[in-house]
Order: sequence, then C-alpha cells, then structure tokens
Amino acid sequence: MNAIRPWRTIERRKSRQIMVGKVPVGGDAPITVQTMTNTPTEDIGATIDQIRRCEEAGADIIRVSCPTEESTAHFDQITRAAEVPIVADIHFHYKRALEAADKGAACLRINPGNIGSSARVAEVVRAAKANGCAIRIGVNAGSLEKDLLEKYGEPCPEALVESALDHIKLLQDHDFHEFKVAVKASDIFLAVAAYQGLADAVDCPLHLGITEAGGLIGGTVKSSIGIGNLLWAGIGDTIRVSLSAEPEQEVRVGFEILKGLGLRTRGVRVVSCPSCARQGFDVIRTVQALEERLQHIKVPLSLSVLGCVVNGPGEARETDIGVTGGGNGKHMVYLSGVTDHHVQSADMLDHIVGLVEAKAAEIEADMTDAGKTTEAAE
Repeated sequence: MNAIRPWRTIERRKSRQIMVGKVPVGGDAPITVQTMTNTPTEDIGATIDQIRRCEEAGADIIRVSCPTEESTAHFDQITRAAEVPIVADIHFHYKRALEAADKGAACLRINPGNIGSSARVAEVVRAAKANGCAIRIGVNAGSLEKDLLEKYGEPCPEALVESALDHIKLLQDHDFHEFKVAVKASDIFLAVAAYQGLADAVDCPLHLGITEAGGLIGGTVKSSIGIGNLLWAGIGDTIRVSLSAEPEQEVRVGFEILKGLGLRTRGVRVVSCPSCARQGFDVIRTVQALEERLQHIKVPLSLSVLGCVVNGPGEARETDIGVTGGGNGKHMVYLSGVTDHHVQSADMLDHIVGLVEAKAAEIEADMTDAGKTTEAAE
C-alpha cells in the first residue's frame, strides 16, 4: 500500500534493538503499546486481574510500581501470572530494583541518578544482567535534577536531554547497553522538542509519552498530538498514553494512535460520520455500541458506518464491511467494497456484529494457514 501511496510512508528512525522479556523493542520491531497498573501492588489478585484486562485490550508490555518492600515481596507471583513482560517501576530505593529483578521483572524503570552512589548503580546493573532485565531510563520534566534546574533556570528540552545523557553514561560506564529512554513532560512542545533532540543524540530505543496528559478526552487529544507528531517523524519505538483513566483505555488509545498512522493494525478500524439530519439511523449510538461490542476482535479489519448515501458508498468501497443509511429504516450493507444486501434498522446492530465476527474468523483462519505454509516451506 505504501509503495503505491508514498505520501503515507513513515520512515522510522534507525535504533538498535533490545529485548524486554520476549518482546523486541527498537530496530524494525513493531512499535509496542504499554500501560501501567494502578492497583496496590501488594494486592496480588487485584493487580493480576487488571493485568489480564490490559492484556485483553492488547497491551504488549505492562508496568507495575514497586515503591515498598511489601510490593516486591510476592512480585514473582505477578510476573509468573502475566502473559506479557512486566516492568518494575523503581524510583529511589535500589533494593526494590534488585528484588524485582530476582523475581521475574523483564525491565526496570529507573533514573540511575536517583538510585544513589555508583556502587548502587553497579548493583542494579549486576542484577539486571544476571536476570536478563532491560532498563528503562525515565527522565521527567517534573523531577529534573536540581543542578540542571539551576543551570537552565527551568525545565527545557536541553535540560531533559542532558539529564538523559547523564543517566545513559552511568549505565554505559558499567558496560550496560540494554536500555531504552524516555524524556517525558506534560507540555507537548517541551516533550516533542526533547525527544527530537534525544533522537539525534543516541541510537537507543525511545519510549514515548506525554506525561500527566489529563483525563480520557483531554489526555487523548494531547497524547495524540505529541506522540503522533513524533511517530509521524519516525521517532519512537514504544509508547504509553498517560491518562487519568483505566489502564485498558490507555492501551486502546495507544493502538488508535498507531492505527491512525498505519503503524499497527490490531482490531477493527472504524470509519464513521459525525451524523447530520440526513442520517438514516442513529449513527452516534450505533458506533458507540459497535465499538463496545467489537473490542474482542484482534485481527485487523475495517468497518465503515455512514448515515446516508452522500459519502457512504465511497467509504464502503475502501473497507471490509460497510453500512450506509437508507430510507424507511432499510440500509445498504457492503462486503469487500461491493453492495451486497439490505438490513432493517431493528436488526442492523446484531447483523453487523455478526458480519464482523465472521470476517475476523475468516482472516484469522487465513493467517493460521499462511503460518502453516511458511512452517512447511522452512
């Protein structure tokens, strides 16, 4: 598709690849979507339940905060139960990093400068190496070092980049190179400029995020602008959308950002109109219901839901399944871009869900057969 439409092409920044558990990050690996649990880590059951919901939403990597000794006491139960790699979020106490590494963390999120002495950083590096852990350096505009704030007067892109480079050197001095870096800020302009500067200075994978972005709507808009801007420029290897919302929502928004840029294709891509007086059915409520009922679909396919015939047929030609509003409660259904049959308003929702589920099963079967063919050829 991109070869035919060069204006759609995104040329990704060349970064070296690291492994977070079994998930590759950087290089030519797919851009991964992350989130973070918000349950008390000591509550093993609640934390695992939330991880399950995030996995179902498609999370590739999940971060879990480890602020206390109690939070790491049974951390191995969490890492064993999870189907995706778990990142242990460590801020100040280096022993939490050692404990989490020993109990199955695939990655440690730290600021090496906050850990303490070089000897403590060396201990964390030894634990990471011994357990096959990656490290994520997390620089944040809200917690910059005092000397950098004194030097620059305020958080600025240069300060964030300098902080990141200082932390990188701490790890490299201990011959550790399995790391990725984030330079987050709640200000979009600050974050984007910092990531652009860092992308030019290093070759390690970059973890993107607009931190403390806000609630579901406001935070989604800010994150889409900031993260989308960077991804469009080819910068970024893994993303976390930071919302004051349930972590499953962060995952869904993250995938929508990637889907919008053609960088990931998981699940149903919905094309729908904002609706107007011409609509033949309640487009807004229909789309809301379809999005809710089709969250379980994992394979990529497209669905157009248009209220009338002005743009409906044209959009339907570009999607796997489409429905266009007609008169007297009778609507046209398109399959693979071709008019196929009509459906009545009362039956439309269940009918479209059934068509999407059937198409998804067909795509999944084709993908399975293709995989078997590849294995046989090898």
